[in-house]
Amino acid sequence: MSIDMSTRIVVAIDGPAGAGKSTIARRVAERLGFIYIDTGAMYRAVALWALRTNVDLADMHRLEQLAIAASIELPPRSATVLLNGEDVTAAIREPAISPAASKVSAVPGVRRALVEKQRQMAAENSVVMEGRDIGTVVFPDAKVKIFLDADAETRTERRLRDLRERGATLAPEAVAQEVEERDQRDRTRAESPLVQAPDAVYIDSTSLTIEQVEEFILKIVRDRTSNGKGLRL
Repeated sequence: MSIDMSTRIVVAIDGPAGAGKSTIARRVAERLGFIYIDTGAMYRAVALWALRTNVDLADMHRLEQLAIAASIELPPRSATVLLNGEDVTAAIREPAISPAASKVSAVPGVRRALVEKQRQMAAENSVVMEGRDIGTVVFPDAKVKIFLDADAETRTERRLRDLRERGATLAPEAVAQEVEERDQRDRTRAESPLVQAPDAVYIDSTSLTIEQVEEFILKIVRDRTSNGKGLRL
């Protein structure tokens, strides 16, 4: 399915860690012919740079400087993430990066810098963008807003499965604690906390398949973009 429209469309998908945002957003973007933007990967890239350069994760000024200076590229139709020209796709998915990225993302200056980069990425393209504050802060006027959720147990299981697929082994209890702590930081941070936008459609993916969630979101896109006019199925 693709969209034949002259106007730029933003599909904003927000939700907590482990809700399935990346997988769903990538699939929906492919079906629509849009650019997929993983904002979480951008925060991970800044966190990776901070760890590599021994920047204190409590040093908000230095972290903001890194975020401003970082050249982050997310090539179209690819899962590749480039940081300052280097392919860091695998490096940013290492277990140590997740908690670091959560801390980095709570820094107001970092969020402001990356929000600006995210808006630039979507300036000339229709995009599917996923993260924590896409529909509330980055693109509050997005035509399509989704809040994708799942219960904590399911999100922990998904996180464990992702780690195992990458060859990492962590105790389920440790992963559950990581998810809980990430939720706490995301929902209570002062800058752009994780909240559902008033006009976002809530989807609980706990008992749904990937295909079911994908089709549900595509239907929402059809309903919210000129009542489906211009859509080619």
